[in-house]
Amino acid sequence: MLYRSTRGEAGSVSFQEVLFSGLAPDGGLYIPEVLPKYDASFRSSMVEMSYEEVAFAVLKPFVGSCFSDQELNTIINEAYSEFRKSDKCDMVHLSKNHKILELFHGPTFAFKDFAMQMIARMFHQALKNIRKSITIIVATSGDTGAAAVHAFRNLEFVNLYVLFPKDRISEIQRRQMTTENASNVSVVSVDGNFDDCQSIVKSIFKDKDFSKAVSLTGVNSINWARIISQVVYYSFAASRLPANAIIDFCVPTGNFGNIYAGYVAKKLGVNIDKLIIATNQNDILHRTLSSGHYRKGEVLQTFSPSMDIQVSSNFERMLYEVYQCDAKIVIKKMESLQLNGSYDIEEDSLRILRNNFVSGAVTEAETLAEIKKIFIHSKMIICPHTAVGTKVSRNFIDEKKITISLATAHPAKFGDAVEKAISRNIVLPKSLDALFYKGEKVVEAPNDVNYLKDFIRREQ
Repeated sequence: MLYRSTRGEAGSVSFQEVLFSGLAPDGGLYIPEVLPKYDASFRSSMVEMSYEEVAFAVLKPFVGSCFSDQELNTIINEAYSEFRKSDKCDMVHLSKNHKILELFHGPTFAFKDFAMQMIARMFHQALKNIRKSITIIVATSGDTGAAAVHAFRNLEFVNLYVLFPKDRISEIQRRQMTTENASNVSVVSVDGNFDDCQSIVKSIFKDKDFSKAVSLTGVNSINWARIISQVVYYSFAASRLPANAIIDFCVPTGNFGNIYAGYVAKKLGVNIDKLIIATNQNDILHRTLSSGHYRKGEVLQTFSPSMDIQVSSNFERMLYEVYQCDAKIVIKKMESLQLNGSYDIEEDSLRILRNNFVSGAVTEAETLAEIKKIFIHSKMIICPHTAVGTKVSRNFIDEKKITISLATAHPAKFGDAVEKAISRNIVLPKSLDALFYKGEKVVEAPNDVNYLKDFIRREQ
């Protein structure tokens, strides 16, 4: 399978190039030139497959000849080896026609483990095959960084730099990154918000000489390998429901990566009807779908910090789709976003978006109230991000469908918000409690791309 850029100027490339590059040379995001399709017999066969077998079936067409079948099986088995559930994700009944898909049973207690554990093994195998070392830089609003540090720690051929916004992630998220003390990992606290961190990463990637000198790549959600790793749990979850079920997935999202994976699953043939975008007060995706006008706003600090984002990087892939793969239009939209902080989506393209997505936004008070409501009625404790999803999903429950809300993180990772909502202490899993007895190692940095580049040069 070959891939092309959403901005149309990068040519056709292999999966290995996509894996190592993350971002295309023209600044666009990679997408496959042709998507495979699940037929009815394949969908029915998934019913009997283990999670690992579904993963192999989903991933194989996308990785092509980059890995042998044996290598891909090893990658998959190692990626899921630290998950605490045999099915990797649990489907829990919430109410009639409403289920929760728990995606926090990986080593860092967040859905990011599904993709990050996979992509780390892919990198390691591919680098071992060609005997090459690389530098990875990643911006995080919390869970991505923790998952990346755990997945890439002490891996041969990899140096990892993780940027997080100072004082804007939970203490557990911070400690998950700063207490690993791995020789190949540097964790950087940036004096800014997540969009500032993301902007630094993008600026570093645009410096072609620097990127080449340090063999730079990225593992943020823009990396296609992460998208396809997340497609697996949509496919697996759907296969555990009746074959004639009509399914809506509700996804708490800021960067549009997780929900875009759901869209890819739908395009592949998973029986998904609507994808429900759930946002907190940083509601750019909800506003865009409602108005057709994409405009950056001020980043607000919320109880669900992983969604405190006003620039949804993966949305560019969706723009390319709704504009019939016209890269010139995508370039114009991205230029307008860069210059003016906004762009408009014309009616025909907006209609395509609305045929696949619906959306809602949740206030801080509503988030806490939803955590309390779920606890009172179901004795289930959920994290603030999950609460944003379950709250929004209630607006779209349909007795003819099954709605699945994604539970993206363990509630203990956001104990302050959860305890505020339900007025009781959260018992930490042992591995999270142990973080408070370890020393932290963190680099303090200004919101300055040149400072970060100099730091990376010194560390090489």
